Amino acid sequence: MEVGHWRVLEAHGQGSYGAVYRVEKVGHPEEGPFALKLALYQKDPRFEREGELLSRLQHPHVPRLLERGSWEMPGGGAFPFIVMEWVEGVPLYAWAAQHALTSRQASTFLAQVASALVATHEAEGVHRDVKGDNILVRTGDAHAVLMDFGSAYYRRAQVLTHQFPPPGTPQYQSPESQRFQWEHRHQSLARYEAQPADDLYALGVTAYRLVTGQYPPAALDVKVTEGGFEFFQPPWVPPESWVSVCPELSELIRQMLCDEPSSRGRTEEIAEALGRLARTAGPRADRPIAPLPAQADMARTPQSRAEVPWLAMVALVYLVLGAWWMKGEQDIRPEESQDARRSDQPDAGTVGLGESALSSPAGMGPNEPGGRGVGLDMPKKPLPGQRQPPCEKPLVEINEGCWGRLGDAVPPCGANSYEWKKGCYLPLVDLRRPSTSDAPR
Repeated sequence: MEVGHWRVLEAHGQGSYGAVYRVEKVGHPEEGPFALKLALYQKDPRFEREGELLSRLQHPHVPRLLERGSWEMPGGGAFPFIVMEWVEGVPLYAWAAQHALTSRQASTFLAQVASALVATHEAEGVHRDVKGDNILVRTGDAHAVLMDFGSAYYRRAQVLTHQFPPPGTPQYQSPESQRFQWEHRHQSLARYEAQPADDLYALGVTAYRLVTGQYPPAALDVKVTEGGFEFFQPPWVPPESWVSVCPELSELIRQMLCDEPSSRGRTEEIAEALGRLARTAGPRADRPIAPLPAQADMARTPQSRAEVPWLAMVALVYLVLGAWWMKGEQDIRPEESQDARRSDQPDAGTVGLGESALSSPAGMGPNEPGGRGVGLDMPKKPLPGQRQPPCEKPLVEINEGCWGRLGDAVPPCGANSYEWKKGCYLPLVDLRRPSTSDAPR
């Protein structure tokens, strides 16, 4: 199969809006494999935005853009695509799990990603989905490459997100983003505009998880009181409380995770500090980062993330409150400029590939007959952490769990909601139940 000047060799992954293929240039196979990212839906404006930002970046730790265009599918339909260099590598978290990671190596990887963010921010862009799954450690030289600019935004770009939640992955979103979403939860057209400081916070979350194997304490957490929901800031648990990471790296991680955006510093300052640490750190930075079980147990306090988990807060804001305040959930086709990226599904990135999009029926959107269903079937048992009866009104009991209905929304439901008896429902997370602090997945 050929897409423009490119011959498809194999599929290698698929996300919510695009599939990526390993391709070669027709007539020039010796130039090596490339990555072709093809839209799943016709005229998807996300690809124009992603291609434009990539065209502004010429950086060793960002995939190089070769071409962007539109493919006329046999039988009708124009599907945007972009072609980038092929990056052979391993996702950052997976690489760390397979190697004896040191503080110097971690600082080097983070400095390389930070330098890629410097270039992105200088191009007036924001990545909006920095995380270990979107960072590849390249096989050839063990350098980190920042991938997947599908959620990125740049100044004066076409606005594609018109309702919550914003693009990205909830666990990595900054406290200012979380506050905005909470304070504007009743305003369906309110839009949070991400800033470079949001990328720095996400890099801090990435760094914390990279060295400790778990997410940091939430910058904002929530508890249930007689007066309703109350937000508070849990105590900071430094990475060296869990693992034998050098204190200089721990301090930089803490800086990136500051609640106040201005306290995180400028992106170039963080990149320079991480690079300097990687070059000049003492012998301790070359020791493998190892867990400290005794210190880790002592670090667990009732107000820490172990008691009121970050994911519970995110789920509460995004899912439960939506059951009470949202008028309904809409799945709008890409042609209507609605960006509703699923954060629970790994994105194809620039080299992830999957089932063939070339065989997708032309023009099929998420809600059209014959399209891929995006709603979830109602589970027969309560989900992990879900509140169980008695269920306070307006919640309802379904299969021994408490659920909130999404207004008058009817199937097909959205990607993160569940279908039941011609309605769309979201689970209520039980904040009263202590967490076991499961390892992140």
